[in-house]
Amino acid sequence: MIAGCLTHQAFVSTSACSKAAYRRRLAVVRAAAEPQPAATSRRDALRQAVGVAAVALLSRAAPAAAIDDEEQAALCDASCASDLAGKERVTTASGLQYIDLVEGKGLSPPKGYQVTVDYVAMTPEGRIFDSSLAKGYPYQIRVGAGQVVPGLDEGLLTMATGGVRRLYIPGDLAFPKGLPAAAGRPRVAPASPVVFDVKLLRIPGVTDDDEDEA
Repeated sequence: MIAGCLTHQAFVSTSACSKAAYRRRLAVVRAAAEPQPAATSRRDALRQAVGVAAVALLSRAAPAAAIDDEEQAALCDASCASDLAGKERVTTASGLQYIDLVEGKGLSPPKGYQVTVDYVAMTPEGRIFDSSLAKGYPYQIRVGAGQVVPGLDEGLLTMATGGVRRLYIPGDLAFPKGLPAAAGRPRVAPASPVVFDVKLLRIPGVTDDDEDEA
């Protein structure tokens, strides 16, 4: 009868059941129907939330570890760099200096033509701040069009296809406003001299035609 009272409590009068038993069973049913408190207390939940937020903040704020310059691909390796001390630099009227690491055997790019190059850009101390080798693809430049720093523009115009050249670019031909530091990239101070190693791979539409004829 008690079971009948609980199952059909909306339709059966409580007088048909033991009031005390009815009340006990009703209390059990109500307790079961109420939402149970979470196993974790409010204070613990708050601590967990703060911990997660802190981890997320640190993961955004912490810069990626800088790549060791010696581990990066280079156009002038350690052996090449050790030979530079004994080589004379060519100095142009603008103050740009350069050393040809590999003499090119192809054509030089006419002003306004697009060229395909690989490059490694460094501070005077040799810290790399940009590199097409690290990015995994060469760079397209229209020489003499102001798309790159003036020192690189000037240096490319007198290179021959296939050549590799180290450019010592003075500050007024580099980055007048400098470059901010970033993850894995050193800061370049305003008007600081920089060094570029550059390889002239080809002149699309010019050297390609020569290769086809060959």
